Amino acid sequence: MTLLSTHDSATKKLSAKVAVVTGASSGIGRESARQLADEGWTVYAVARRAERLEELAKETGVIPHSLDITDRDAVDDLAERVIEEQGTIDALLNISGAAIGVDSVGDGDPADWESMFRLNVIGTLHVTQAFLPALRSNGHGTVMNLTSTAAEAGYEGGGGYNAAKFGERGMTQALRLEEAENNLRVIEICPGMVRTEEFSVKRLGGTQDAADSVYRGVDEPLTAEDVARVVTFSVTLPHHINLDQITMRPVAQASQFKVIRRS
Repeated sequence: MTLLSTHDSATKKLSAKVAVVTGASSGIGRESARQLADEGWTVYAVARRAERLEELAKETGVIPHSLDITDRDAVDDLAERVIEEQGTIDALLNISGAAIGVDSVGDGDPADWESMFRLNVIGTLHVTQAFLPALRSNGHGTVMNLTSTAAEAGYEGGGGYNAAKFGERGMTQALRLEEAENNLRVIEICPGMVRTEEFSVKRLGGTQDAADSVYRGVDEPLTAEDVARVVTFSVTLPHHINLDQITMRPVAQASQFKVIRRS
């Protein structure tokens, strides 16, 4: 067996594609980080829960970095670390996000709306702004923002989440127009019904029974692995191909307003 020299090891490290994935402690973010690492990318897995990131790092070799994306100073520190260690970034995957509650607009708690807006919009803005200079200088950079079908149509009980995801969509569309001259690829992926271990539980106040009822009788709701497969596909395509917007749902969810339940 021929051992790599220090120079060869450094060259190999720098030749790998570099990605930053937010929301990597669970669900779609975790699976996207895992799949990109399996593709040979150097992946910085970012989320608040350090212990979950350490577990993922042991399993996959990703580089864990714990922070809250609504903390701009912490996000700037992350960007400095990535560029210092890797010299560049090829893809930024903004996957962090959350929905809180199912109240009507009339009964919604403004604090819940503010929390959703800060995480889904302002947090995504912080991370995007921090990495834009490096993505521009790369010459073939990609930003992938995970929004939702909640960004496509309002629905009862979804007003706050709709507002946050509509906002994230508007920012994504503007970014694509503004950064095309820098050869920056901007992708939006909009999942519908995805059964993950935490999303509906958090939205419905930590009640597992209520979360389970969302998917009851639905044949094969999407999984985190399903969405991550599309995420990985979109950012590993040849760079001249831009998938502007991808809407994905299980077959049983014909639209935001029609879901087939078998039992």
